[in-house]
Amino acid sequence: MVTNDNLDNLVRIRGLKAEPPDHRECEGLLRSAIQRLKDAGIGELAYSSRFDLAYNAAHALALTALRLRGYRSDRRYLVFQCLSHTLGLDRVSIRIFSLAHERRNLAEYEGYMDEDERLLAELIEKSEKMEAVVKQRFSDAYPAA
Repeated sequence: MVTNDNLDNLVRIRGLKAEPPDHRECEGLLRSAIQRLKDAGIGELAYSSRFDLAYNAAHALALTALRLRGYRSDRRYLVFQCLSHTLGLDRVSIRIFSLAHERRNLAEYEGYMDEDERLLAELIEKSEKMEAVVKQRFSDAYPAA
């Protein structure tokens, strides 16, 4: 079982805020992530649209995992870096999410989008695996939902 020690340390240095989970917020994030991830698989959409949908689905899932543990962050990259502590994800998965974050920032702030179908496929695959775990965590936290 993953302890909160590392997450609590991030609270102490103000990287995270401790905040009780909110059922409606987590439910909304999860619902949004599921739909975006589904839409990211629509091959007829432009690469940039599919990437944006997949990236935002991954972020919503990672944020849901963080919120379910009782934390919040205003820093997108930190939400992904916390995945080893919130879901016990491996380094390879976290690296894929971090790389997607870097590519998202290039597109968002510098207008440069490198079409990397392999990265997109890996992002979708890792996000689908994360979705299954987050759904289970949500069900465990809110059994009647």
